[in-house]
Amino acid sequence: MDSITQAALGASLAGAIAGKTLGRSALVAGALLGTLPDLDVVIDYGTAVANFTQHRGFSHSLFILAPLAVTLAWLLWRWKPQLSFQRWLAVTGLVLITHPLLDTFTTYGTQLFWPIRPPVAINSIFIIDPLYTLPLLVGCLFFLARPPARQAIVTGLALSTLYLGWSVLGQHLITQRVQPALADAGLEHSALLVQPMPFSTLLWRATALQGDQRVEIVTGFLDGDAPLSLEYFPRRQDLARTVANLPDARRLEWFTKGFLDYDQVGNHITATDIRLGIPGAHPFTFVLAVQNGEGVAPTTSIRTLRPDVDSEKLALLWSRITGKTPVLCLASLSTPAQGQGC
Repeated sequence: MDSITQAALGASLAGAIAGKTLGRSALVAGALLGTLPDLDVVIDYGTAVANFTQHRGFSHSLFILAPLAVTLAWLLWRWKPQLSFQRWLAVTGLVLITHPLLDTFTTYGTQLFWPIRPPVAINSIFIIDPLYTLPLLVGCLFFLARPPARQAIVTGLALSTLYLGWSVLGQHLITQRVQPALADAGLEHSALLVQPMPFSTLLWRATALQGDQRVEIVTGFLDGDAPLSLEYFPRRQDLARTVANLPDARRLEWFTKGFLDYDQVGNHITATDIRLGIPGAHPFTFVLAVQNGEGVAPTTSIRTLRPDVDSEKLALLWSRITGKTPVLCLASLSTPAQGQGC
């Protein structure tokens, strides 16, 4: 999740546990602890693909955070002994552990069991979702105004947790909705990823991969009985095979579970993580190799510029979330003419 959300979650947990003893400083300590695992972004691992796939790595591993929580609890107890070591441990343990646990609900992937297991991604909540974050922020504001305001803090935590649970249920319901349409299209055995569209759990995107094609479905809970619209995209499996032996390509395949789109731009072969963002606005595209007269030459991976999304597209997204716009074509981020498909 975004840094504001992680800080708000950490502050809320610390406030609930230690707010009565430490006052407003409990929120400060919790917010700082809540953002600590994301400081790995300052590490340069040498290549763009390494930086991308190592984020949420060791700093989000339970094997690292558990002993770190004990160490920080002891240091904080020596600094502020008015709070017992056990309660400091509850603060550090809960704040540090809930950070990667929350991240696992997003699509990026979190290496909870680094270095022995691949990333975990539940894919049920977008990285920025105001309906999850606002209850936490409101609870913190009540605390800052009239500490310790424990009831407000606990209520915020309860509401955000219930919303997280709803996101998993919503994902399940949308999966059940799209599976018959995919079966009718001959894609019942495809690799399937179901995740929310930006900023909400009302509108969802289903991505199915099979052979040389990819199918995208956008559907939401405010669509009524509108039929599902399937949008087809080609997959350059020939390019995937061309770079299959490159370490960066293998790393990306491992990290994304194969949800990649390969392309050739000029003489550059690129790979795009199609899980993140939406078609036409995927934020993570990497140059992996150069095609020359002698074949394919690997290159140090670089990340291409992130595409811009103008305000009109965001307004269209909102219209689609509310159901006012029945179809959103992902290839062009536009609506088709009446009676036509994408």
